[in-house]
Amino acid sequence: MVNRSLAPALFDVQDAFKGPYAPRIQAFTEAGQQADLTAAQNDVEKIALILVDYQHDFVDPTGTLHVPGSQQDVARLLTWFYANAHKISSIYASLDTHLPFQIFYSSWWKNPQTGEHPQPYTTITVDDVTNMKWVPVFQPDWSVSYVHQLQEKAKKDLMIWPYHTMEGALGHMLVAPISEAIAWHSAARNAQPTYVVKGRTIRTEYYGIFGAEIPDPEVPESSLNVTMLDAVMKHDRVYIAGEAKSHCVLETERQLVGRFGNRPELLKRLHFLRDCTSSVQHPTIDFDALANAELATMEQQGVQMVLSSEPIP
Repeated sequence: MVNRSLAPALFDVQDAFKGPYAPRIQAFTEAGQQADLTAAQNDVEKIALILVDYQHDFVDPTGTLHVPGSQQDVARLLTWFYANAHKISSIYASLDTHLPFQIFYSSWWKNPQTGEHPQPYTTITVDDVTNMKWVPVFQPDWSVSYVHQLQEKAKKDLMIWPYHTMEGALGHMLVAPISEAIAWHSAARNAQPTYVVKGRTIRTEYYGIFGAEIPDPEVPESSLNVTMLDAVMKHDRVYIAGEAKSHCVLETERQLVGRFGNRPELLKRLHFLRDCTSSVQHPTIDFDALANAELATMEQQGVQMVLSSEPIP
């Protein structure tokens, strides 16, 4: 009998706490080929794992939008992952991907009186744009309309973020032990991962992996990706982890619940790995409390809240 609960010899849980290093794709692929696991296509029960934005800028302490606790999240996730990899059929891994000029960056807005740009973690409200406290440098009509739509439809103010996960930069890459785990699983289970690139639409925010906060009519692919939503929910179980709980993970979960909320038998397929995700820390907003309150409501609707110490049945 093959002991499928053991990670490859190359894996060390302390890798989650290292600084950036080149992922050992070849070595982990070869280890996966020698793991003697069955092909995922033969799974009787199909299980999907969604990994949201486990990228350098969110996970590494030197990242520009570091989420406190995220390295511990990765360590717990990987320990759980290798113990259950023989049951995981599909992996969806998202990559937050940004450009220098986007609506949530300081470069997009300025104070018309002083010429200053807003600092990271500034919120821009409907009143701010109405009173011209902040005016858009680009796309003025859309930008003002966007702030109104965001408040009306998503019940949010526009947040100015530090520059993060910039396309082509170190901060954009998945942390190495996550990339290694995906490579190992792909080889061990003969299963191609699905990488979801999100966030390049410059006129909107893109937290959840399935679509933008406010779809941009000029970018059709920013609309809710119901094809991918439906593909994910064809699995018998779906596990979700990543960074940050308060934003991209929560919004991903919200999109799933929004799509399938009228089908409680499907919501029960969703499993939220609640100790493999942490929240953004803001100077004045308790994002973690807000996220926990919404997750509690989702749990009442049928979403399963689980720990990484709980094996897949």
